[in-house]
Amino acid sequence: MNTPREFFPDVQIRIDGYEIYAQTGERLIDAVNRAAEMLEQPSVPHVCYLPAMGTIGSCDTCMVEVNGELVRACETRVATGMSVQTKSERSDVAQREAFDRLLENHDLYCTVCDNNNGNCTMHNTTSDLEVKHNARPYRKKPYAVDMSNPFYRYDPDQCILCGRCVEACQNVEVNETLSIAWDREIPRVLWDGGEQIEGSSCVSCGHCVTVCPCNALMEKSMLGQAGYLTGLPRKALDGMIDAVKGVEPSTGYPAILQLSEIESHLRPQVVKRTKTVCTYCGVGCSYDIWTRDRHILKVEPGPGPANGISTCVKGKFGWDFVNSPDRLRKPLKRVKTSQGETFVEIEWDEALQIVVDNFTRVKDQHGPDALGFIASSKCTNEESYLMQKLARAVIGTNNVDNCSRYCQTPASKGLSRTVGIGGDSGSIADIETAGLVIIVGANTAESHPVLATRIKRSHKWRGQKLIVADLRKNEMAERADIFLKPNPSTDEVWLQAVTKYIIDTGRHDQAFIDRWVNKWPEFQQSLEGYTLEHAEAVTGIPVAVLRQVAEDIIAADGVAICWAMGVTQHCGGSDTSTAICNLLLTTGNFGKPGRGGFPLRGHNNVQGASDMGSMPDTFSGYQKVDDAAIRGKFEAYWGVTLPVSVGLDNRQMIEAIHEGKLKSMYIKGEDTITSDASANDVADAFSKLDFLVMQDIFFSETCRYADLVLPACASIEKDGTFTNTERRIQRLYKILDPVGDSKADWEIIQLIAQKLGGAGGWKYTHPSEIMDEVADLTPTFAGVSYERLEGYNSLQWPVGEDGKDSPVLYTEKFALPDGKATFWPLQYVGPSEEVSETFDLHLNNGRFLEHFQQGNMTFRSKGISEITPQNFVEVSPELADERGLSSGRWVKLESPYGIVRVPVVITTRVTGKQLYMGMISVDDPVNKLTSLHVDRTTHTPAYKECSVRMTLLDELGPNPLPRRNFRYGTRNPTTGVEVERKRARADYHMPGTRPADKLVHIKTTRSA
Repeated sequence: MNTPREFFPDVQIRIDGYEIYAQTGERLIDAVNRAAEMLEQPSVPHVCYLPAMGTIGSCDTCMVEVNGELVRACETRVATGMSVQTKSERSDVAQREAFDRLLENHDLYCTVCDNNNGNCTMHNTTSDLEVKHNARPYRKKPYAVDMSNPFYRYDPDQCILCGRCVEACQNVEVNETLSIAWDREIPRVLWDGGEQIEGSSCVSCGHCVTVCPCNALMEKSMLGQAGYLTGLPRKALDGMIDAVKGVEPSTGYPAILQLSEIESHLRPQVVKRTKTVCTYCGVGCSYDIWTRDRHILKVEPGPGPANGISTCVKGKFGWDFVNSPDRLRKPLKRVKTSQGETFVEIEWDEALQIVVDNFTRVKDQHGPDALGFIASSKCTNEESYLMQKLARAVIGTNNVDNCSRYCQTPASKGLSRTVGIGGDSGSIADIETAGLVIIVGANTAESHPVLATRIKRSHKWRGQKLIVADLRKNEMAERADIFLKPNPSTDEVWLQAVTKYIIDTGRHDQAFIDRWVNKWPEFQQSLEGYTLEHAEAVTGIPVAVLRQVAEDIIAADGVAICWAMGVTQHCGGSDTSTAICNLLLTTGNFGKPGRGGFPLRGHNNVQGASDMGSMPDTFSGYQKVDDAAIRGKFEAYWGVTLPVSVGLDNRQMIEAIHEGKLKSMYIKGEDTITSDASANDVADAFSKLDFLVMQDIFFSETCRYADLVLPACASIEKDGTFTNTERRIQRLYKILDPVGDSKADWEIIQLIAQKLGGAGGWKYTHPSEIMDEVADLTPTFAGVSYERLEGYNSLQWPVGEDGKDSPVLYTEKFALPDGKATFWPLQYVGPSEEVSETFDLHLNNGRFLEHFQQGNMTFRSKGISEITPQNFVEVSPELADERGLSSGRWVKLESPYGIVRVPVVITTRVTGKQLYMGMISVDDPVNKLTSLHVDRTTHTPAYKECSVRMTLLDELGPNPLPRRNFRYGTRNPTTGVEVERKRARADYHMPGTRPADKLVHIKTTRSA
């Protein structure tokens, strides 16, 4: 999916009398359609075939003659000596017979159909074939329309049984929910073998809706909204459909299609399609969003370099927050009244003056380092760049950071220590093509669902091995060849032990090490004592299992290791990340496609926020602030004198507030209280600030402590760029106007800088000008420009001045001074906090598929809230039996740092005294329970080192996970459409092989 097939023409074949270059082994349909495009001729009809998915073979409309034999072009591979006829009489008869069978299942009422937008395959093929009538009358099916899913509906009466949806579900998304009941008299699509979507394992990823070639599967947000006539009442709409069908026998389809095409061509006047990049996780899915006024009709993926046709429930359907009535529309100022304190709306001029007066006062009284700035991983690269520029060039402090400190900085540290660059060493394509994928401490199917589809697909079809190490049996663990369940905070130990075993048995890559890696003797010495037996004693993973992990690594053709917060959010997060890199270096798994280290970034732009210099020790491109030459370059460009010493990070800023050193903060796009560790401590700190300004799209928990709240834009209300987990920079385009008086974050920052009289050229009129400045000052972004990022184009940094980017890093050298990588010796230190007699349960925490972060955006989606309306804590069946718990029972979880109340769900995903709680609550966030312990190197909070005690409460409510939730479903894995079952039916024969297939009454003037 993310690995485009390279085209090397090596053979000439004859197509309709023309000599055409093709590639041996490629699908004939691709060669035929490429030739048709080149010759400016109609392509071979094809309904079920979609290049992004490959051959399905169910619709039969692509029948052609090859060397006199009738074949399906989608199933046939190019070979030497081919002579292909796509327009012969036999081909024409077969194509028309096949398509007529589809029309038997589909009622053409295009003029009043919401799907009539120029991209309906059924409509277009009817037109291309110049079909006048059905030979077979339309057959209504005995199945009701299914409206049970919150986001899309299935209309069996319009379903042509092409199987695209099944192929997408089984073999692209690999959720394995959909199938076709070929054994029924009248087949239909099934969900988990049943007729209803609700309650099945469907995760509402939208793959099926995206690939449907007609209107059988459609977004509910489209219904009655996309056309001029489609919003009529159902009775009137049915009447119009009947009227259209009534004139069909006398006029044929051409006249009806002509009318529908006129209506379709008018739709772009009211329906706008604009490309954007997803605002949720770090995969970086891009797609077109269709809008009518402010109504979001649909999300349509296609050519996105990170995702192709793929989406998840959030990216496809989770956009209700944009038009939420809760959006901030005007600046808010805290005022005192006789009843206490409240917020009142003010105008921008007053708001900006408040910022300037307070920033100036604090700076004059306490110095620039009394101010702190936190950028957002949800905002654009350009906005992150301006945030750090404001802090450094206008205020004069390096106290600037972003939320990568809460999750990804330890992973970046492990990579930068060993190989030099703190980002993914390759692309999603390399994870897809690796011989072995190891996932450590990452719930990939829920946190990075589209990336997970690539692993699931390769694991299902390409023989890719999968090893998962996690405390919880998530979906990827269920699918894994080996599932490791280590004791909490011990991943570093088994990684070191496996590395030592590989070395001790002489299967390490000595040639790679000798050529590319420093500190080999020191590293070998550091592994003394890390035997498999020692690892079993510490981690609880049996020696035999660890030995098998090592053997799989040795045998693999390329190893890709993915990791996330289950590694990084520990006191030893940087060291465990380093151990991963050491293992990859030991086995030579850097610098080539199909291998490498991949820290999976959590937010849409957490990579970019750091890339752009919103960190206390680096300018953009990780250029050190304490390097005089680099600092001088920025000083000359901006015309200012810059601070010399490294600033405070997020955690240090909170400590500095308590110490009375930090007096004011400017936080953009982050709800720090529900994000940082120990929420109660953070709230206490913010209550001590002299002046806090918050900038967000909603009034968050942190806003309650602000003196001033500034209304910002959602991502689809502005232009800019995001950088995804694979270092891929992509443009997003303004789709809607900002709500109320809200403004884009870059505009707000610039207004503040201008009002403060800041030097450095604060005269940007468009984000492209900000990116031009970044390119001027940042070697790794030297060739980045909006022109090179136009549309769906993207670049993966480093990018040279000539625009050449770097999908795979370290192909020529490592990013350390001598061009070599370095081993980084480690000594394991145990967790800062373990279970005790008082706090006897370990509380793990993380993401859910359907919600994001604290749910500030996703809980404002009606459909998502119906699926998962509230947070809960997962409890094992054995603990439930011990404590007398049932699903729906409310409990109090208490740690030394706070208390939360939460209902219970009993599940086998956790075992023993392990608990799991989602990070999806504002009222009772999990970080009320987490400590002030941090990673020893980067100060990332140790969220995963959390011990609690549980008290049963009297309240017993309904199961917080409603029965319609996909977690109750039972997947139905198949090989896909199972087209052989269709062909085995008594009523099937290959089109064009019987005399009756020549449908004279629908023959057109198209030349034979």
